[in-house]
Amino acid sequence: MPPAGEIQIVEVGARDGLQNEAEIIGTGHKVALLTRLIDAGLRRFEVASFVNPARVPQMADGEAVIAALPDRPDVRYIGLCLNKRGVLRALATRDGGKRGVDEAGCVLVASDTFGQKNQGQTIAEGIAENRAMLRLAREGGLFAQVTISAAFGCPFEGHVPPETVARLAAEMADAGAQEIALADTIGVGVPSQVTDLLGRVAEAAPGVPLRVHFHNTRNTGIANAWAAIMAGVTTLDSSLGGLGGCPFAPRATGNIATEDLLFLADRSAITTGVDLAKLIAINNWFETILGRPMPSMVAKAGGFSA
Repeated sequence: MPPAGEIQIVEVGARDGLQNEAEIIGTGHKVALLTRLIDAGLRRFEVASFVNPARVPQMADGEAVIAALPDRPDVRYIGLCLNKRGVLRALATRDGGKRGVDEAGCVLVASDTFGQKNQGQTIAEGIAENRAMLRLAREGGLFAQVTISAAFGCPFEGHVPPETVARLAAEMADAGAQEIALADTIGVGVPSQVTDLLGRVAEAAPGVPLRVHFHNTRNTGIANAWAAIMAGVTTLDSSLGGLGGCPFAPRATGNIATEDLLFLADRSAITTGVDLAKLIAINNWFETILGRPMPSMVAKAGGFSA
């Protein structure tokens, strides 16, 4: 268990959760979703992706969403950035004294093939680009963090050597990353792998806070989250209802559900500051927006107070 018995849940539903949705969700509904999640107690969010709207149409209204979000000092907003152009767009949300985003969420892919399909970069090119992105973000006053994507396996190359992930973490720590996340982008990781990889990365990037991002494609996401918590990680990504997926990773389904992660934490005496009943109510409301049920198990079964 974490030393303080607390974890921070980073809600990625408005970005990773929606980016695969074929039917465009309106800006007003995205803002309403985020506002309700803030009311439920969540305090850190991925709210937009600064990518080419032709490739990810669902994210075309990123700046409009950000401009409409509550300006609360206790809440942090993250914008996903795949290149320097994305960081510049993130910085531009703060022009004229506007609140904008607080963090640039950079991405470095741990395989050449997926990196080229996802953002047109080999690993070597991604390292160089992320070094520049992190520097640009920090110089502009953004918290500069990076996610190592496909850290547990690649949809095209298969096995990703843990030595590769550790080396990339060391490179990003040297580049000034203020947080490093490990993403199981296609949901192939298992708890033993999580424990091993987190240990290697912690050794390769000492002193840099770690975060984890698990997809539940093969139903191992919550088990992997628990392994990460037991390894001392206190910041975990999740998505309302278990929505999500990557447009460029075949058969990559949703993230671990925020409701399911919260239930795990609550029943394990781990503090999150998030209200499960409110999350389930938000799930029920957002299903009416989507027009279908979401994958979360806890939202279907409910909490347990015994």
